[in-house]
Amino acid sequence: MPDNILVLGGTGYVGRAVCERLAERSSAGRIVVPTRRLAHGDRVRALPTVELVQADVHDPAQLAKLLARADAVVHLVAILHGSAAAFQQVHVELPRQLAAACAAVGVRRLVHVSALGVGPGAPSHYLRSKTEGEAVLQAAGLELSVLRPSVIFGTEDRFLNSFAQLQAIAPVMPLAGGGARFQPVWVEDVASAIVRCLDDRGSIGQTYEATGPQVYTLSELVRLAGRWAGHERPQIPLPLAVGRLQALAMELLPGTPLMSRDNLDSMQVPNVATGTLPGLQALGITPTAMEAVAPLYLGRRFGRARMEPWRAGARR
Repeated sequence: MPDNILVLGGTGYVGRAVCERLAERSSAGRIVVPTRRLAHGDRVRALPTVELVQADVHDPAQLAKLLARADAVVHLVAILHGSAAAFQQVHVELPRQLAAACAAVGVRRLVHVSALGVGPGAPSHYLRSKTEGEAVLQAAGLELSVLRPSVIFGTEDRFLNSFAQLQAIAPVMPLAGGGARFQPVWVEDVASAIVRCLDDRGSIGQTYEATGPQVYTLSELVRLAGRWAGHERPQIPLPLAVGRLQALAMELLPGTPLMSRDNLDSMQVPNVATGTLPGLQALGITPTAMEAVAPLYLGRRFGRARMEPWRAGARR
C-alpha cells in the first residue's frame, strides 16, 4: 500500500466509503482529500489519517501541488447529469490534466473508476466521455488499474432511494426503459476493490468489471425499491419517445434530475458484465447480493420494519 494517497472525489458517495476503508488499515499513511468547499467534507474529516484540503482539482496548478505530496491517486470524480461540455470537462479534460500532472511530478500509480458500457460508439454523452477519459489515462504510461462498476447501491445511493421515495408519494410509477438491464454492485464492495488494487501491484494494467451477483431489469429494481420501502406502486410502461419528454421535464426542474435524456441513451447498452474481463472475484471479493443490504437501509429510511431480506427477494 502506498504511504500517501490522494483521493480525488473523496467527499462523494463512493469516495467516503473508500476513505473509510483506507483509514481502517493499521498501515494507512496519509490520505489527502481535496474539496472546493470544506463543509462538504465533514464526513471524512473525522477519519484518522485523512487530511481534508480546500482545492480545485480542475486547476492544473493546484492539482500539480496536490500530486507533489502523493505516492498514488484514486480518481473518482464523475457526474451523471449535465451538458456535453460538462461531461467533456469532468470525464476527459480532468483525466488529461491528471495524466500531465502525474508525469510532471513523477507520480505513476493510479486507480481510476470508469463505468460499464464504455467503448466505441457508446450511445450517450456520459459513456462517450467516460470512454475517452479512460483512453487518455490508458495512453499516459501510468501504473493504472481501472474499475468499471455497474450502478452502485448503498445507504446513500440516489438510485434505489429515489425510486423508493417517488413511490412513497406517487400512486403509480410511469417508467420508460423498464427492460434495461443492470447488475447493481454494493458501494462497500467497490471501495474494497479500490483498496485491493492499491495493495496488489498485480492489478496494474488490469481492467475489472465491478458488478453484483445478479442481473435485474429497471422495472424489477423499481418494484423492489418500492416493496422494500413499503410503498410498491403499479408501473405504467412508457414508450421511449414519451419517456424522453418525461426526462426533459425532469431536467428542467430544480435540483438533480432522477432521469435525464442522456441516462435513457446510456440504458441502450446493458449495464452488466461482459464476462470478457475479470470481476471482483479476481480481487478476492465475493459480491454482495442487493437483497442482503437494500431492504435494511430502505426500511430504516422510510420508517417501516422490513421482512427478512431473503423473503423479500423470494417474492419478486
